[in-house]
Amino acid sequence: MTQGPGIVVTGASGRMGQMLIETIMASDACHLVGALERDGHDWVGQDVGTAMGGQPVGVVVTSDALEAFVKAQAVIDFTAPAATVAFSELAAQAKAVHVIGTTGMTDDDIAAVNAASHHTVVVRAGNMSLGVNLLVQLTKKVAAALDEDFDIEVIEAHHHHKVDAPSGTALMLGEAAAEGRGVALNDVKDSGRDGITGARKRGDIGFSAIRGGDIVGEHDVLFAAPGERVVLRHMATDRKVFARGALKAALWGQTQKPGAYDMLDVLGL
Repeated sequence: MTQGPGIVVTGASGRMGQMLIETIMASDACHLVGALERDGHDWVGQDVGTAMGGQPVGVVVTSDALEAFVKAQAVIDFTAPAATVAFSELAAQAKAVHVIGTTGMTDDDIAAVNAASHHTVVVRAGNMSLGVNLLVQLTKKVAAALDEDFDIEVIEAHHHHKVDAPSGTALMLGEAAAEGRGVALNDVKDSGRDGITGARKRGDIGFSAIRGGDIVGEHDVLFAAPGERVVLRHMATDRKVFARGALKAALWGQTQKPGAYDMLDVLGL
């Protein structure tokens, strides 16, 4: 039998849920002990392997989160903000590492998740890929080096199913740029432009969102000054990069003390 921590995947039927399940099943460092879906979903009561169109794997999809979590050492969660907040309380009760890739969370949502981190390890990131987290660090350094003569624009593109904008990754990049300049993002954020908006305000950090087709995730950080531009770019072509990062976080969290962490902690950046 495969050794290593047992992992529960929430939102098992979703694109990321299925990718996570496939990644865990292919790993020799952990094993799948639970697959969670909302009450009334067609998958509940089915073997998750069968529900995904393959062979049975011995894990039945359930809607009882706490029952699933108490059997696990980690929960990987790419769902929706309200669900993630509820899961954070249950993961804390179960003392399971909670890896959160959910985006669109409000300050109140994050505060609730951080409260749960007093009792268990919580790793939350707007993006789990190594490349994106390196881009975050580069963005911070470039923003610190270039003054406000350089306008900063974060440009992101995702598939047409994505429901939140700017993306969690775009906000990570915006936060990094703001930190590099020693300002609070909320004070300089400029997004949702439409109509006669007036000239761009010096020092603002702008956001532009593109939605279309099956784009997995593309992010540019543009530093534009008169006569020159610097562009930092990351392109994801396969969701496996997020699944592998989330699994890395779940394994890393097994040896950590309770607290709130991000992927920079996991990667030692």
